[in-house]
Amino acid sequence: MQLTASRVFAEYCRRTPTSEKLAADAAEVFPSGVTHDSRYLRPYPIYVERAEGSRKWDVDGNEYVDYTGGHGALLLGHNHPQITAAVQQQLSRGTHYGSCHELEVHWGQMVQQLIPSAERVRFTSSGTEATLLAFRLARAYTGRSKILRFITNFHGWQDHVAFGVTSHHDGTPTPGVLQELAEGVVLSPPGDIQTVRRILGQRDDVAAVILEPTGASWGQIPVPESFLRELRAVTAETDVLLIFDEVISGFRCSPGGAQAHFNITPELTTLAKIIAGGYPGGAVVGRQDILDLLDHQAAAAQGHEKIHHPGTFNANPVSAAAGTTALQILAETDACQRAIDYAGQLRESLSRVIQDEDVDWCVYGMFSGFHIYTNPDHETVTTATINAGRLDYRKLQAAAASEVAMKLRVSMLAHGVEIFGWPGGPTSAVHNDDDLERTAEALRQTIHILRDEGDL
Repeated sequence: MQLTASRVFAEYCRRTPTSEKLAADAAEVFPSGVTHDSRYLRPYPIYVERAEGSRKWDVDGNEYVDYTGGHGALLLGHNHPQITAAVQQQLSRGTHYGSCHELEVHWGQMVQQLIPSAERVRFTSSGTEATLLAFRLARAYTGRSKILRFITNFHGWQDHVAFGVTSHHDGTPTPGVLQELAEGVVLSPPGDIQTVRRILGQRDDVAAVILEPTGASWGQIPVPESFLRELRAVTAETDVLLIFDEVISGFRCSPGGAQAHFNITPELTTLAKIIAGGYPGGAVVGRQDILDLLDHQAAAAQGHEKIHHPGTFNANPVSAAAGTTALQILAETDACQRAIDYAGQLRESLSRVIQDEDVDWCVYGMFSGFHIYTNPDHETVTTATINAGRLDYRKLQAAAASEVAMKLRVSMLAHGVEIFGWPGGPTSAVHNDDDLERTAEALRQTIHILRDEGDL
């Protein structure tokens, strides 16, 4: 079936002719016409011109309630006035000194103040760089070669984590990744503590275990709190380092991240997104004795070879200005809790729409996020079942990759709401009651169209 034969796509194309033209131009420049895989959309993505608060506007003048939030970086919304002022002030002073500067010290101190595991901080330019450095630190500190990861957990696009997320669950490498490198990674099913116990009991070459503490992709594939506690216990028992990937959850579950909320302290933590206030930036934080491997004097005193870690944009002054301001706001206000409260209201509102429309979908999520499970097998599924990790991850992934999920995303756009392809998204501290009503109505209209077209 041609896309334009569907009401969903026909309405979307009618509203976005300039985006369509730009997408055609982009296809001559970029692979698939996009610069980030999650922005790929059939028939084409929207092109945004400006954003403010919880909304953004495309090049055709359409207004959207935004639940992509700078890929999760904008807990405080678009163009927060204090962050904008801090960045503008820094721009007038310089964008890259190639030298140490006072702002990086204040930024690092704010991270230490908020994140329980942050005895020491090392800034990077992205979350992908942070996980790569965390692996190197773990292997060097323990003298072991393997990293244990969980299927479906996303830790960036570097080679150690480029498989076992949406595909290659058997541990075989994706194109371009060396087989020898893939063999340095041990994959385990999400939420299965018995398999972890078996692996760590049988092997003495695992340096660290890494996971997203809220479950894969901001809880799209959740893990229960009990699993985190058992994982902390078994890694401690086997002398294996625990790495929390808080690139998304950091500063969202609480100002101190998931580790502060659950009172579980890992040896290492990777951070990005919110840490830089919507600008490029990430960090590895953790125990001093581990990060001493990056310390010139400590490494020499202990007789270790120092881990070399440059990075042109590490602790960039503009990112430092934005990040310090954002973290200060999170430390001093209830912004994090406002985003969490709104997400709870949104999940309830969307669930009412689904119940009213007699659809067997399920809305779930925790903290400042929401997910819509489109239930292709029409099973009896509850929010509690999914949040407890009792629905097979393969069903959740299959639903997210389905044609219905894609049409849901496009129809929500056509009705003025942008979500991720999960489908779902993160919420912010500035989403409001009008956003709530618009989102619920967009879902209601989408369900009507999908039902009329035989998709439900």
